[in-house]
Amino acid sequence: MASATGSAVSFDGVTKRFGDVVALQDLSLTVEPGEIYGFLGPNGAGKSTSIGIALDFVRPTAGSVRVLGHDARAESLQVREQVGFLSDEFEVYDRLTGRQHVDFALESKGSDENPAKLLERVGLADAADRKAGGYSKGMKQRLGLATTLVGDPDLLVLDEPSTGLDPNGAREMREIIRRENERGATVFFSSHILEQVEAVCDRVGILRGGTLVAEDSIEGLRSAVGGDARLRVEVDTVPDGVLDRVRSVDGVSSANIDANAVVAVCSPAARRAVIDAVEETGATVAGFETEEVALEEVFAAYTEDASPAAEAPGGGA
Repeated sequence: MASATGSAVSFDGVTKRFGDVVALQDLSLTVEPGEIYGFLGPNGAGKSTSIGIALDFVRPTAGSVRVLGHDARAESLQVREQVGFLSDEFEVYDRLTGRQHVDFALESKGSDENPAKLLERVGLADAADRKAGGYSKGMKQRLGLATTLVGDPDLLVLDEPSTGLDPNGAREMREIIRRENERGATVFFSSHILEQVEAVCDRVGILRGGTLVAEDSIEGLRSAVGGDARLRVEVDTVPDGVLDRVRSVDGVSSANIDANAVVAVCSPAARRAVIDAVEETGATVAGFETEEVALEEVFAAYTEDASPAAEAPGGGA
């Protein structure tokens, strides 16, 4: 276990070059014990390369990583004993049942755990004796997670765990991640699916072109890019010139029309002025509501004009 005062994962000045390609540049970040940390970035940003370095699948050009108090390179065996890793390239053996997959993982780790209980934890108890070739994409991902949970690892490292899942499959994966976190596991997962990150993460690191450009809570990231919210003002009719009038209000960053509503992205202090501006154009306000700026817009603010690092040889994002 990581010490009470230590980090679960710590990257310190990690750089990785593949020939002339810089996949990671001076990456420093920390994942605290017990948190769910989302590693976010476009495809090719360096997320999988970072995970590979943490698990000693890839050696850094410079810098170091500590995982659960161990040096990721010098003590890789100790790291792997305490970490459960689900690769984005996990594949099933079509002719083996779900139970046989878990049995193989148990044998590999020398564990005497009950395979049925592991399958139950990921919602596959009823499909334990079905051949995995007939599983859905979501079931295959959960089977992979069952093998990852062997030994109740202190840290779960999940590489794009929700890619390719339908909404139900993604929801099931989120629920499993939350349950494992509640039992005490730290979770570090990479994703480019913003909804998954927003739904479960305590903190997020955003990688752009191999460089960490932000690290904070979702709320902290929103505040850092202005903290604006979207104000939707429902009107009886949309008067001519209302957008020009709203856009002229101090604190409004954008405005548009959506059916019978004026939608403005503005600071909290500007909301009253926006409603007044709409009324001043002759419209009758039927109602209004606010919603936080979507994570997509926060993500765009940090990653626009990015030039993601090229894929590492043999894959890796």
